Amino acid sequence: MPELTGRELHLVKKALAIAVLAIQSSPDGPFRSESDLTDIKALLDTMIESDVELEHYARAARVAVTGQPD
Repeated sequence: MPELTGRELHLVKKALAIAVLAIQSSPDGPFRSESDLTDIKALLDTMIESDVELEHYARAARVAVTGQPD
């Protein structure tokens, strides 16, 4: 796996946060991947250094998915 720094790391964190929101927003059922959701959250936990940073990426994901500010 390549070492991610700077902009690349930011984009990966944001993409993972968007993926979490997308999966959580999908209806329960056979097509909702709970294992992917669990794995993505675990990966984010290893990449994100603080609750403040986590909230930053969660907000960015909401804006990206909904197109609306909080």
